[in-house]
Amino acid sequence: MSQSFDVGVNYWPASSAMRWWRRFDAGEVDRDFARIHKAGGELVRFFLLWEDFQPQPASVNDRCLELLVIVANTAQRHGLRIIPTLFTGHMSGANFVPEWALGGTASPGRFRVVSNDRVVERGMHNWYVDPLVLEAQALLARECARALAGHPALWAWDLGNENSNCCVPPTPEDGMRWLERMAGAIRSSDASSAITLGLHMEDLEDDRRIGPAEAARVCDVLCMHGYPIYASWCRGPTDPELVAFLADITHWLGRKDVLFAEFGAPTRDDDPEAERASSLLTEEEAARYLERAFSRLHAAGTVGGLVWCYADYARAIWSEPPLDRAPHERHFGLWRANGSAKPAARALAEWSRRPRAAPQPPPWSESDQRAFQVARRETLIRLYEAYAAPPLARPVL
Repeated sequence: MSQSFDVGVNYWPASSAMRWWRRFDAGEVDRDFARIHKAGGELVRFFLLWEDFQPQPASVNDRCLELLVIVANTAQRHGLRIIPTLFTGHMSGANFVPEWALGGTASPGRFRVVSNDRVVERGMHNWYVDPLVLEAQALLARECARALAGHPALWAWDLGNENSNCCVPPTPEDGMRWLERMAGAIRSSDASSAITLGLHMEDLEDDRRIGPAEAARVCDVLCMHGYPIYASWCRGPTDPELVAFLADITHWLGRKDVLFAEFGAPTRDDDPEAERASSLLTEEEAARYLERAFSRLHAAGTVGGLVWCYADYARAIWSEPPLDRAPHERHFGLWRANGSAKPAARALAEWSRRPRAAPQPPPWSESDQRAFQVARRETLIRLYEAYAAPPLARPVL
């Protein structure tokens, strides 16, 4: 990993969002990547929509592999490095799953399932243990790694985006076998690139059988995602201590470097649905939050931070899942949908290319770790309250 503090964004194009690969516009990607680099961005994490890359379990879409190379070449041309994310999978409040990976009729779950561009009332096979899905995922990982093996723009492979929102391993052993299988598939084609996994805050709050300690057994760097707007136990929607706390917890549990791969805040726009659905920030409020969050992530010794996300989504696609029922997801961008920068985009230039700070020893004890294994959420909240307390009010741990 670099000794600099790397900053960047998560990327879907403003015009197409999750339909990017089937509506691919190389000129749009080129303009977007030029804009990100000019603003100070260094890393771009993006997502391989599973059903586009693997419409059948025994084959990978050659055209999508060609587009993947085009994206990597575009990033290289603009001085950016990339983190392609496999098996996507969960995205912005919906689960995008190939039809062949679905089972029978399912009772309504927390997240809608989208397949063949339609919301379907079907459950998914558990990909940690289903033989067909497991073999298919290994094939996709291997072929994507082969397509980009040795590419100078490749920073790391991500084994999924918040996978536990799709399915959870039946046992910890199933989870470890899956991690080892996917990492082995990548390394059979690309032995030199780093591997990570897109963990999120709920993997800490609940025992979802793959957390930082398990991921650290195959990953070169750990990732964590977190948003104050989704944490009822933090100090409010602009609490910068939350992301630093989650980064420190991840480092404590996994004992490896941490990239904070998702954080951000939605802003107000001319969108009554979003205003009714959630408490949005002004653009200046979001800019102040990102500046403080970057500051705290840098001080925590992370390898960097990636903002969710590159741009707001164009009004023309607001009716498409998942944006139709998650209106706040339309407005997380550092740039507006028309390509103009919001004030928060300034944070990239402010924090890029700084020397990385050394991670500090964790302030928690072995007894805290034992308590965490028994009562995760309760312990997490207790540790956070002490962590976020003003210095004079902090108890001796």
